[in-house]
Formats: sequence, C-alpha cells, structure tokens
Amino acid sequence: MVIRRPPKRITPNPWYWLLAFVASYWLVFIIFFLQKGRPVVASWITDSLATLGLAIVLWARLSLGRNIGFVPAQRELVHTGAYAFVRHPVYTGVLFAHTAFVLRAYSPLNLLLLGMGVLWFTPIKSLVEEDFLRHDPQYAAHMQRVRARWIPFVI
Repeated sequence: MVIRRPPKRITPNPWYWLLAFVASYWLVFIIFFLQKGRPVVASWITDSLATLGLAIVLWARLSLGRNIGFVPAQRELVHTGAYAFVRHPVYTGVLFAHTAFVLRAYSPLNLLLLGMGVLWFTPIKSLVEEDFLRHDPQYAAHMQRVRARWIPFVI
C-alpha cells in the first residue's frame, strides 16, 4: 500500500469508505467466533478449493501491481492477467477460499459469518466499485469486453 499508484479520482462517499473497511477486515472481526465445525466433503476438495482461491488472489494481486486500494478509486485500468477474465478476481479468490472453509468446518454459524463475508465482497463491494468506476469511459468499455464479474463465462 505504501508504493501504490496515487488515484486520479477517489470516492468521497463515507458509506463506501465504511463498506470498504468492513469488507476488507471482515475476517479479522469474525475470526474468534468461527467454530471448529465438521467436514461435509472430502479434504482433497476443500484443499483444492482453498489452494485455487489463494492462487487466484495472488495472481490478481500481481496483476494489479501498484493499482491497489481499499475504497473505490480510479487508477490505471488493469485489463491483463487475471483481469482479462473477470472484473473482480480478488473477490473470486475470496469466494473460493471462504467456500473451502465452510465445507471443511461446516456449522450454521460459520456458514452465516463467511456467507456474510462473501456478500460484502461479491455483490455489494464489487457493485459499489463498478458504480463509481463506470463513469470512466475506459472502464465502461472494459465492462463490455470482460462480461464476467467473478467467474469466467458464468457470472
């Protein structure tokens, strides 16, 4: 974050700042409430999902380079790497990792807490970011080229 690219434009909306904070630190807020739970699928499945999630997050972060931030901000448009396939690959990785955890340590509370974490990122934070960024003609064109938000060729 220290060497990130300065934004050309950043949201002044305090609700977006609050949303970004909650979504970014949700796991820190809930970590002590998560339960041991019980596995509902074979461990090789959860291991594979968790590894896939981590790989996607790392690839997305490397693809972003210095264009990282917490709140919606317009920096240089990244349309290569993971961003050539989906518009929010970091959130895709979080979705896979959270799903792996719930399947490995299922309990109704874990499902609720991690499901809320996925909701903060996928439909809520990504839609807020896109609402802010769509005013940039380059990003609007990127949205037309890369139709999938989270999973290539699906959604």
